[in-house]
Amino acid sequence: MVDINNSNQVSHMTESCQILSDTLDMIESHVKPGQSVMELDKLAEEYILSREAKPAFKGYNNFPSTLTVSIDDEVVHGIPKDVVLEEGQIVGIDWRKKKNGYYSDSARTLAVGKISQEKQLLLDITKEALEIGISKAVVGNRVFDISDAIQKHVESKGYSIVRELVGHGIGTKLHLDPQVPNFSNPMSSDHNVELKEGMCLAIEPMVNLGSRFIKTDSDGWTIRTQDGQPSAHFEHSILITKLQPRILT
Repeated sequence: MVDINNSNQVSHMTESCQILSDTLDMIESHVKPGQSVMELDKLAEEYILSREAKPAFKGYNNFPSTLTVSIDDEVVHGIPKDVVLEEGQIVGIDWRKKKNGYYSDSARTLAVGKISQEKQLLLDITKEALEIGISKAVVGNRVFDISDAIQKHVESKGYSIVRELVGHGIGTKLHLDPQVPNFSNPMSSDHNVELKEGMCLAIEPMVNLGSRFIKTDSDGWTIRTQDGQPSAHFEHSILITKLQPRILT
């Protein structure tokens, strides 16, 4: 069942998402060569607690950290390790938080110092795919309009969409209906769900430089590309309104 949020619920979602966005801005300012990954996680947790909110990743199915930090060929869900960031890497910061019973979810993939043109193009195309997907999140459209737009943009540029991981509804739970794939999937039960005013969605294309195939590390969390090529991930929590989608994060 798809949740439709009233004005009071939207207000709670907006507050939760703003804190998340502020935290990501703060973390982004610390992403540079020589930065400790563990320190990034510590900074995020301290900041979010100072805003009277709770990290939503930490403890979720026993996940040990506040942030997920995914470097280069790691697609998502990288557990922060005792390493420092290196010049030329790309790093995906994905995290979720809860405030007053409402969740928010967002991700950015960032350059560590100067990166190759190849990696920069990957980041640009993935961010563009998110923006194009969001532009289709309007009243009267259907989930497949978002999915199809993302897939066409990414594949037209010669990149691959990860298919095993998808976007989702968000609100009083971290994962709500409908699922929002980043590719057209008529077999999905949510493919034809109509978009309505008051729906909140987390839209999150994950794009690989090489093939679309992924694998999971022995830690049970870190997902990376099978071919070792870099991957990028951008995500926003958005609200569908009468006029146009509103980015909350």
